[in-house]
Amino acid sequence: MTEYGKNLKISIYGGSHGDHIGIHAQGLPLGFSFDLPELIAFMSRRAPGQNEFSTKRKEPDIPEFLSGVKKISDSKFEITDEEFHAIIKNTSQRSSDYASETFIPRPSHADFTAREKYGKSVDLRGGGHYSGRLTAPMCIVGGICLQYLRSLGIEIKAHIYSIGNVKDTPFDLANVSLKEFDILDQRKTFPVLSENAGELMKEKINEARSDGDSVGGVIECAALGLPIGLGELIFDGVENRISAIIFGIPAIKGIEFGNGFETARLLGSENNDPFEISQDGKIRTSTNNCGGILGGMTNGMPLVFRAAIKPTPSIFKPQRSVDMNSMTPAELIIKGRHDPCIALRAVPVFEAATAIAICDMLADK
Repeated sequence: MTEYGKNLKISIYGGSHGDHIGIHAQGLPLGFSFDLPELIAFMSRRAPGQNEFSTKRKEPDIPEFLSGVKKISDSKFEITDEEFHAIIKNTSQRSSDYASETFIPRPSHADFTAREKYGKSVDLRGGGHYSGRLTAPMCIVGGICLQYLRSLGIEIKAHIYSIGNVKDTPFDLANVSLKEFDILDQRKTFPVLSENAGELMKEKINEARSDGDSVGGVIECAALGLPIGLGELIFDGVENRISAIIFGIPAIKGIEFGNGFETARLLGSENNDPFEISQDGKIRTSTNNCGGILGGMTNGMPLVFRAAIKPTPSIFKPQRSVDMNSMTPAELIIKGRHDPCIALRAVPVFEAATAIAICDMLADK
């Protein structure tokens, strides 16, 4: 239940308010040297307390390597063993926010289902094992995979596609370029292609936060430089394997590839991607409604997908619930430190998750 992968296998453990969270991995590329400052910089994009739009909880999210790597220099570490193990210490828990004699499940959280399934002993402080904090160790392995894929000429980048009803400029499905990736690199703190859309999104987040509320969003992710034929048929297609890890990110409620749900409103003649010969003599498609995937396999075009993220369920408005100890109706006013919009900090997690999935598929026999 906490594992992913066939060839690159990861297992995530820990809880939001425990001593630490961690990840085990098998199948990372032996002998590959990764840059630690680059990895930490990548992880800082996901870390809490980095800007005005995230939770006030501050965590440095510095990885500690317990096995599987050796230090080459102050900045370089080499993958040396099949058994990789890394942890991140939790340093800013505030468990008093969750201390109570009652048990009132928070609406749209896992509190109710986890309590029913695992009983009263389940640790749900800060969301426990269901918390978005568990995406931090995923970003350790995913950050290493991003560096490895770049060494192979494969680049992955995500941006905020929308927040509420405000939309960014979408990727041009058939012509996603490194130029767009460069723009997003320059706007890491708020990754959008349109600065104007970004300002409107910030207004939308601030509006929700000032009202004690939250707002949802959509993330769009693209991968360039993939070989043709990556992925397998039926249950091991590219869509299947990316969806499996993306749905491991808390708050994800839907995913679409290429033109996605819009294809249901088109005719076949409108949705089909005609083949053509490019200027460099290779076969490509003139459009990319399929999102770079045919029959579960990559076709050489940009791989593009989007996923919807629900509004942060921890809001500061009074909400109706039930005290499960006394079995009486209750009004809940949530305490703690929470993001008014999850989508912003989810962008690097999408990149990490996609990198892990692609590395896993690259190792298919």
